[in-house]
Amino acid sequence: MTDQLPDGALPRLHDLGRWIARGPFRTPFRVRVHGGGRVPTSGPVVVVANHSSMVDGPILFGVVPRRMVFLIKQEMFKGVAGTLLRWIGQLPVRRGEPDRAPLLAAQGVLRDGGLVAVFPEGTRGAGDVAEAQRGAAWLARSTGAVVVPVAVRGTLRPPGTRRRFRPPVDVLVGEPFELPDDRGRQALVKATEQVRDRLATLVAELDSQRGEAR
Repeated sequence: MTDQLPDGALPRLHDLGRWIARGPFRTPFRVRVHGGGRVPTSGPVVVVANHSSMVDGPILFGVVPRRMVFLIKQEMFKGVAGTLLRWIGQLPVRRGEPDRAPLLAAQGVLRDGGLVAVFPEGTRGAGDVAEAQRGAAWLARSTGAVVVPVAVRGTLRPPGTRRRFRPPVDVLVGEPFELPDDRGRQALVKATEQVRDRLATLVAELDSQRGEAR
């Protein structure tokens, strides 16, 4: 079955976008994917990834071997770029405000067996996942989706350095896991911490493999 996209998305344009992310977009980087086969080939999946650069999303969009619906900050949905993001099936989220509409749309994608990607940190930063928002855990628990953590390193230029020529970017896919389906706010808080811990641990593992810490 072809992965579900939100209403209004254009599947062919989505697939073209993934091709661009796999090929021409990756030209400035040497992208190395580790454990890509760990992403389930079917069924509902919530991918959670750390976030330190604007190119994290496009790189993941290309390397994950399934159609991918991202939850992206509302500010990116302006003008032509915003129209294209909607056409390829991405969902705008208002940061710092209650915003159930995109979560419900993402929930629908997952219930139809699709894949949704979330940056649980909520914004770009060091990418070490010191904190996490609750949206990813809520989506996984409410749909029975498995969670797949993905660590990305190398997209952020170290402070005080010049632009690098084709820097190596590593993408490490972790083992899928399920969250307990206990109900209540405290259970959601606990599940969110489990997501944060799994992702932070994977980022630390990748840092160790790269021989650097960020």
